[in-house]
Amino acid sequence: MPEIVARTVDEEACRRLVAGGMEPRLARLFAARGVQDAREVASSLPGLVPPDRLDQVGQAAGLLADAIAAGRRILVVADYDADGATACAVALRALRAMGAKADFLVPDRFRFGYGLTPEIVRLAAERSPDLLVTVDNGIASVEGVAEANRLGMRVLVTDHHLPGAERPDAACIVNPNQAGCGFPSKNLAGVGVIFYVMTALRAELRRRGAFAGRAEPNLAALLDLVALGTVADVVKLDANNRILVAQGLARIRAGECCAGIRALMAVAGREPRRAGAYDLGFVVGPRLNAAGRLDDMTIGIECLLTDDPDVAEGFARKLDSLNRERREIEAQMQDSALAMLAGVDPGDGWSLTVHRPEWHAGVVGLLASRLKDRFHRPVFAFAVEAGGRLKGSGRSIAGLHLRDALDLVAKRSPGVIERFGGHAAAAGATLHAGRLGEFGAAFESVARELLTPADLEQRLETDGELAPGDISFEFAAELRRHVWGQGFPEPRFSGRFAIAGHRVVGQKHSRLTLGLGGRRFAAMRFGEPGPFPAEIDAVYRLDVNEFNGSETLQLIVEHWESAASS
Repeated sequence: MPEIVARTVDEEACRRLVAGGMEPRLARLFAARGVQDAREVASSLPGLVPPDRLDQVGQAAGLLADAIAAGRRILVVADYDADGATACAVALRALRAMGAKADFLVPDRFRFGYGLTPEIVRLAAERSPDLLVTVDNGIASVEGVAEANRLGMRVLVTDHHLPGAERPDAACIVNPNQAGCGFPSKNLAGVGVIFYVMTALRAELRRRGAFAGRAEPNLAALLDLVALGTVADVVKLDANNRILVAQGLARIRAGECCAGIRALMAVAGREPRRAGAYDLGFVVGPRLNAAGRLDDMTIGIECLLTDDPDVAEGFARKLDSLNRERREIEAQMQDSALAMLAGVDPGDGWSLTVHRPEWHAGVVGLLASRLKDRFHRPVFAFAVEAGGRLKGSGRSIAGLHLRDALDLVAKRSPGVIERFGGHAAAAGATLHAGRLGEFGAAFESVARELLTPADLEQRLETDGELAPGDISFEFAAELRRHVWGQGFPEPRFSGRFAIAGHRVVGQKHSRLTLGLGGRRFAAMRFGEPGPFPAEIDAVYRLDVNEFNGSETLQLIVEHWESAASS
């Protein structure tokens, strides 16, 4: 049973925020998330870190501007997830608006794997491009860049993943996480990096007089895509990323998003004018990701590139169908994994490494995420790849930086891992055939070294209790106006409620009436039909329920325990 703890509030920061005019309840929430000054929660574009703080962005702009001026062919090489798809769409929309001859290529994850591999470079060469531009990949593509150089193609790498020991010999590399880059926001997603490169390119073309006699492209129109990729990639929403997301959501709510995002929200039954970060991360993002997981991300990228609503609708319906198929596969894999782990006490191990021959390579990352949430352990799930190799995705808990852990495994067990890469919370690895047992043992050893017993204790952080009068539609609507997400968690509260009503909806969900302080509140508990005791200690969030054109307050119960047992 997870321990429920209240976040610590920096009282001095809270006082400063209130003194600056912030509503006291909001001030406490922001202070508990490390906000020291009201300017940190501003959402206007002038608050963004300027592009010139990004190392080599000027060189990248010059490289692209020269290519445009000379009429050279540019080929964008994308990743096959939502971040890569949105980054590709941003690059192509911006480049074409600025006069470039630009097209794209996205690897088939099942044939070519991740990144700018030599095989992908040779495939790209068939289109005779002069310049390859990677988006959301490339920082680890040493061999791929070397192959491009050998074939006479220059490479501009734009990426946000952590660099390895060796840098690729690219013409230019833009990555906030590369050594020597002073960009203060290290949490840009791949789509954020290419957006910055495009703003620098526009400035360079402006300096060269390229827009004389014609309007400059409005790059702010691409912020819906930037917001989608940023939230879907689950990067930390620091102050800079929150501005990007807030601006993108504002465009979506105003009906100014691209046809593809509008169509993806429509097939999910969501209203763009009420869009929030939840819609990007849990509604649009998964449908876009489904293409890369099960089919070909070209479908997703084309959906984001078209301006024809009918064409976008067709792509969106295909993506929605793929997402339903993905959910079925994931559910089967999760049942299979849990059956494997039946009777295993996760307390005996500090990590989990799982594999079944029939698992789908495109869904192992989602499986790892579900198992991580269930067992609160770092998890790697593997599927079979061509040649008997195992391709896996991992998800980690706070306390273990997953990419650094893989680096240690690779150094201490040479020959086990063929290649790896990723972030603190998520990473991927390909193992040589027959080396799963060695990997699992080495990964377990590293987990025991880097984690502490306290790290393995699951904790639910809340923002404390709300007085009955503060549990209101107005406060829920106010919270909805702000951007919450990874590293800046949506407010959750705790409280003891009486169960005043309960009925099952959709066979597996519970619609509850909760009593507190003489008031009653409508609530939902998803994925649990009951029964419930007479009184519960609940962790919940405030939500605005939309039904038949009306909006009402609703509590979403995310965890509960019987009050009688506490």
